[in-house]
Amino acid sequence: MRQRSRGRGALAVAAAMCAAAALPGQAYAAGEDTGYTVDPGAKKISGSEVSIEASPLTPGSVYRSSIKGGEKLYYRLDLDAKTNAYVSVVAVPKGGGKVAYGDGFTVSIRDSTDRQCDYETARFQSAEFPRPIAGYAHRTIDKDSSSCQEAGTYNVLIERESKSTSSPEAWDLELRYASEPQLSAGGSVPAEAPEDWPSESPAPPSAAPQKRSGGTSYYDATSLETGEWHDDVAPGQTRFYRVPVDWGQQIFATLDLGNSNASTEFVGSALILSLDNPAHGHVDDASPLSYSGKSTSVSLDPLPPVAYENRYASSSSVSAMRFAGWYYLSVTLSPKVAKSYGDQPIPLSLKVTVKGTAGKSPYAGDAGIFSVTGSDKDMARSGKKAADAARSDTMRTIGVTGIGVGVVLVLGLGVWTLLARRRAATAPAPVGSAPAQASSAQGGPAQVGSVPGGPAGEGHPPYGGPSGNW
Repeated sequence: MRQRSRGRGALAVAAAMCAAAALPGQAYAAGEDTGYTVDPGAKKISGSEVSIEASPLTPGSVYRSSIKGGEKLYYRLDLDAKTNAYVSVVAVPKGGGKVAYGDGFTVSIRDSTDRQCDYETARFQSAEFPRPIAGYAHRTIDKDSSSCQEAGTYNVLIERESKSTSSPEAWDLELRYASEPQLSAGGSVPAEAPEDWPSESPAPPSAAPQKRSGGTSYYDATSLETGEWHDDVAPGQTRFYRVPVDWGQQIFATLDLGNSNASTEFVGSALILSLDNPAHGHVDDASPLSYSGKSTSVSLDPLPPVAYENRYASSSSVSAMRFAGWYYLSVTLSPKVAKSYGDQPIPLSLKVTVKGTAGKSPYAGDAGIFSVTGSDKDMARSGKKAADAARSDTMRTIGVTGIGVGVVLVLGLGVWTLLARRRAATAPAPVGSAPAQASSAQGGPAQVGSVPGGPAGEGHPPYGGPSGNW
């Protein structure tokens, strides 16, 4: 019976893994009206209004939560005295709702005495329409600092601010907790942020434009490399892309929005182009772009090459360029555009350039999300999404598991057959049995359809066996 349970359990696990792989990105999708795809690996968690009752976050994990207007919610971190910790928050208001200029959230990390280690505020500002907005806070080790350096319990505090005229519904939250790798032993990095860097805009990509459709979130963002990429965006929609940027490299991005013959009416703050870093910390926005039916363009301001020492800069956009990895571009078209131009998507062109020779990582060992691998470059070249890569890894695991289960079943069947034959060969012949029957019991010709180990229907592999004991 124990072996029978193992066989069924293994098959059940394989079936469950196949079911999970067949439905990527569908977790938590029912009832959503934002179009934002939450990471299916996100764990559901509730924030606490009391700090000492906060639920803990685990490094390398993604969480799903929510926050109401005016709420202040705590989550717990257990930190050592040597690791840099980053917690990012993506707030996703319900589609069709209303937000005001000052609406947004503040995320901070605080020690056990409620002393603030770091914070960031994300607001909708002049682009007053619902869309995903992101920000992060971190606890970093600094030998020149006397606060937030000890090992112990820390808290992540998320505070939402909404005007009385804004929609009251809760916002969905996607939280990520990442730990930065340790610096390599004996390695050294500059202790000051750079004061200047190459700021000349690069020449437009020379390769022919290609079509690539953006994703709906960070989880399924479409991979890009240097080039011109064509897509379209509908009013109220946000498109996500990601670009691998290695140490010493700069990223430049320009967005062109195509014309529309439906109208010439002016729509202010119609389009937003944003850039976020590998820890989902906000880097910069291009100025909100107005639209009046004519082709128009906007670019990100020149940013410094990726460098560890950028973290020492007073400018938040420079400080956020502190590690290598996937940098995320998002494009959102205001739902107000639909009133004058209809709800059909408008063509766009995204010109991306990554300049500079990749440098050496300052970290010891595998840097995880804070690195650019050969596989990352292949994905950027082919346009594969992160979700596609995760699905491929899952299917590869299932394939290996399936082969392993198959081998176990074949070996079990062989053992079962061997035991059945030995038992039949050593069993004493029944009194009065015919010689032909004895010959058959010792391995001679058997009747068609007979099954060793008992009457028909008993002892079938892999769930049965001699005397029904498997």
